[in-house]
Amino acid sequence: MAKTIGILTSGGDAPGMNAAVRAVARAALRKGMKVYGIRRGYNGLINGDVFEMNERSVSDIIQRGGTCLYTARCNEFRTEEGIDKAKAKCEELGLEGIVVIGGDGSFRGAADLSARGILCVGLPGTIDNDIACTEYTIGYDTAMNTAVEMVDKLRDTSQSHDRCSVVEVMGRHAGHIALNTGIACGATAIIIEEMPYNLDDIAKKMLESRKIGKQHFIIVVSEGIGNSNGIAHELQEKTGIEARATILGHVQRGGAPSLRDRVVASQMGYYAVELLEKGVGNRVVGMQQNKIVDFDIQEALSMKKTIDKELYNIADEISF
Repeated sequence: MAKTIGILTSGGDAPGMNAAVRAVARAALRKGMKVYGIRRGYNGLINGDVFEMNERSVSDIIQRGGTCLYTARCNEFRTEEGIDKAKAKCEELGLEGIVVIGGDGSFRGAADLSARGILCVGLPGTIDNDIACTEYTIGYDTAMNTAVEMVDKLRDTSQSHDRCSVVEVMGRHAGHIALNTGIACGATAIIIEEMPYNLDDIAKKMLESRKIGKQHFIIVVSEGIGNSNGIAHELQEKTGIEARATILGHVQRGGAPSLRDRVVASQMGYYAVELLEKGVGNRVVGMQQNKIVDFDIQEALSMKKTIDKELYNIADEISF
């Protein structure tokens, strides 16, 4: 059983991370563990930027976006020397386990520490929903809702000007945010890396829709595709319809987490503490069929996540 644990957030921030931090801290304290907050991810661990947490340390954070522990990427931790420094700091502080909230890069770091005898449990905190071992990642729901809200606002101005809005959403090389945002907003086309696309076909669909009275259009593009300005220019050239590109960017990482992100983060955080209480590490917590589960970190990292092709086909069939 781990009697002293740390919590850190690493990589890109995601709404709901604070809810996870709160759940881990309070569950561990309830079980009689000593809890340390580690600021700025692995960088803070290496440099000793830590503080002991109590029940009040996580008061009034569940509704806040971002992460109260701050986050950063740490190049030093990618080296053997950096990992050794982190292990030494854990031993100095008496840390027997760490809950790491982040994405796949953060989990690789957790695996490295686990291999050196520090029990690590990863929680999937990323808006991209690109971690294969879990159907859902903390922050994903809020990011999609933010994107939908922004696209709905863009639709108002597109309609006023009989314009095509090409909207780029985040997700790195995963098209999950783009696909779900596109279908929720009634996009004319959804362009993602996982599926082939042809701008001539999209232009043809726009012109055919115009013949039956449609005057404005939404095209959703995933971050991995990029080139939103180029796509807008090419569609304007092919159709004669004015097209403007909008890149939503990091606004999708901010804002108060949704109900689902708060609840799932709390479930996953509590589950992580239960694993550490049993002396189990080198695990990633996830969700499968709406149940909280866990996987070996290396197994989780080896998995491949696919796009929901059925949902993509539905979006294509009903977009005209």
